[in-house]
Amino acid sequence: QVQLVQSGGGLVQSGGPLRLSCQASGSIWSINAMGWYRQRPGKERELVAGIINGGSTKYGDFVKGRFTISTDNGNNWVYLQMDRLTPEDTAVYYCKVEAGFNNFWGQGTLVTVSS
Repeated sequence: QVQLVQSGGGLVQSGGPLRLSCQASGSIWSINAMGWYRQRPGKERELVAGIINGGSTKYGDFVKGRFTISTDNGNNWVYLQMDRLTPEDTAVYYCKVEAGFNNFWGQGTLVTVSS
């Protein structure tokens, strides 16, 4: 009943920008938080960025000011603007929505950063 659809992944040159989008649809009563996670090859899934109601944000230690998370709560969108990408950012990126008592995940999108 609830689906998260992501877009914006792909191949990008080192140093370049990329913007990821995620839209939640279906029967969603209340969204408490939205976020982005990533999983690099052979590594555990990790938090990239999160935002909760009220606008408080949190970023992974590796972000170092390069990424910005934003939302459009009226349409249940969450975005991740990534700048100054490096090959170490290559990963599958997932959006997540915390709604009600449940967590919902997007299908994941591959971001490949070439040197």
